Amino acid sequence: MTFLFAYLAALLGFGQPAPAGEEPAFTVELEPLPGDTADLPPVTPARGENPPLVVIDPGHGGKDPGATSPFGGLLEKHVTLAIARQIRDELAASGRVRAALTRDDDRYLVLQERYEIARRLGADLFISIHADAAPHNDGARGATIYTLSEVASDRQAALLAQRENAADLIGGARLSPDPNVNMILIDLAQRESMNVSAEFARLLHREAAPIFPFRPEWHRFAALVVLKAPDIPSILFESGYLTNPVDVAYISSPDGQRQIATGMRQAIEAHFARRFLAQQAR
Repeated sequence: MTFLFAYLAALLGFGQPAPAGEEPAFTVELEPLPGDTADLPPVTPARGENPPLVVIDPGHGGKDPGATSPFGGLLEKHVTLAIARQIRDELAASGRVRAALTRDDDRYLVLQERYEIARRLGADLFISIHADAAPHNDGARGATIYTLSEVASDRQAALLAQRENAADLIGGARLSPDPNVNMILIDLAQRESMNVSAEFARLLHREAAPIFPFRPEWHRFAALVVLKAPDIPSILFESGYLTNPVDVAYISSPDGQRQIATGMRQAIEAHFARRFLAQQAR
């Protein structure tokens, strides 16, 4: 994605030499995001040169327990961490994709912190893990995938552009002091990310539906803060319902968590294989 936005920036004239005596309004920078990397989580190794990186975000944590199951009192923050660890370990064992967790213990992170960790690591994909809850006797069960809605994308692009912070990077390109230029770049980045996110959601359902159950309406759009990284394809994965005894037994069991991790790994590896082949065909 870095290449794409560097190319778009050049195509739109951002980063062309400024007239003599003037500072350029926009430059393309292929460098890490600013910030101390000492506090970033560890990343598992993978084979190959510059293998892709997925950041897995176990929802809730610390003082925020999430939902509580009426069947045994299972807390969402505990099941999300167990599933996220299993996905990371599955990817590490396969060795094709690097992986990192936003948290690997029972700590509290604000929502923006979660996707900012992914941005600072230079992630290629962000997956937030959750467990759903429904009203009593609703009967809902199965997994659901959420991606960012169009309305939320437009609003977030406007907010980011208003920052006028030239230290921010979007898709590897520095933002301009001009918020109008930023609107163009952020909109391009976010729309591309939304398209890739929806594509990954379809791929995840295709790969994982034979392995673990999904709701009939398995893909939904929402204005969820954790999905608003403008330059990283992102999904929120609801693994099942804490208010359904069948789902609770499944997502809290080692076998169920391994099956979820297997479906995720297959989809993640297929996603990056597709992206690699598409780049090679250019």
